[in-house]
Amino acid sequence: MKAMVIEEFGGPEVFVEREMPTPEPAAGQVRIRVIASSVNPIETKIRSGLVKTGPAMPAILNGDVAGVVDKVGPGVTSLAAGDEVFGCAGGVRGWQGALADYMIADVRLLVRRTPAMSLPLAECAALPLVFLTAWTALVDRAGIQSGEHVLIHAGTGGVGHVAIQIAKAMGARVATTVSTEDKAELARRLGADDTIFYREESVKDYSQRLTEGRGFSLVFDTVGRENVDRSIEATAISGRLCSINTRSTHDLTAMHAKGLTLHVIFRSIPLLHGIGMDDQPRLMAALSDMLEQGSVRPLLDEHRYAFRQIGEAHRRIESGLAVGKILLER
Repeated sequence: MKAMVIEEFGGPEVFVEREMPTPEPAAGQVRIRVIASSVNPIETKIRSGLVKTGPAMPAILNGDVAGVVDKVGPGVTSLAAGDEVFGCAGGVRGWQGALADYMIADVRLLVRRTPAMSLPLAECAALPLVFLTAWTALVDRAGIQSGEHVLIHAGTGGVGHVAIQIAKAMGARVATTVSTEDKAELARRLGADDTIFYREESVKDYSQRLTEGRGFSLVFDTVGRENVDRSIEATAISGRLCSINTRSTHDLTAMHAKGLTLHVIFRSIPLLHGIGMDDQPRLMAALSDMLEQGSVRPLLDEHRYAFRQIGEAHRRIESGLAVGKILLER
């Protein structure tokens, strides 16, 4: 099979096309004829060598996948050849990624596309990782409640735009940070009740405007670095803070003074360590349910790329100009 691989760490130019052995499914696995994938920031970090959790070289990256089951392994009864499926199923140590003609996946990490889902199969590849991340943070870890006022940073980003939709489905009032009026309008279409232009308004000012200075009972940081500090400031006393990017150093004095709870979300743990694998069908069922109900949809960047253009897609996401998810189609 053909695959886009990296043979060394570096910039987007390190991707090369290679002929690779076509994999065979083992017990509990299926082989997928890949139709589409999408780009997530973790893949740029693996490619550059910043995060040492990628597959062995030559490495086939990308966790998100949508495609058609081509072959089932021993003991598999939940899926059959010809089923349209999607999920986040590889691209880290021990698991081949989706940038290839075929991909092996554990059936617990996949869900079948049903006739009730209006979303095209290829576009389903934009949702798995960001949905699983947002659901884990807001629902499983933070226990989001109907009626509470939550702050989601970067509302038109990959995780942020899905987090808005999940929070609204759970009955929350949602505030989100954006950089432009165009992005504010997109966030409002996704369900955001309050928009914050973070370059123009301080945390103190928007906290006063929206919460009378109390802060938000739940804050979801999808940015990291200095935004962790801003998120601590924005969280109310005894509130919950979730973050997907804490590879940085911070003074937790203010967090201690407020008695905050910090939840760090790293969605690669099930694949890397096997912990929580049996819980993945429940999470994928939640995504399936929301898709069938029409309560979640991907925000797709205006630029789409072929697999052979994966380097250009990485340049796009690293530029900071991408809006929502970047879709890749084989």
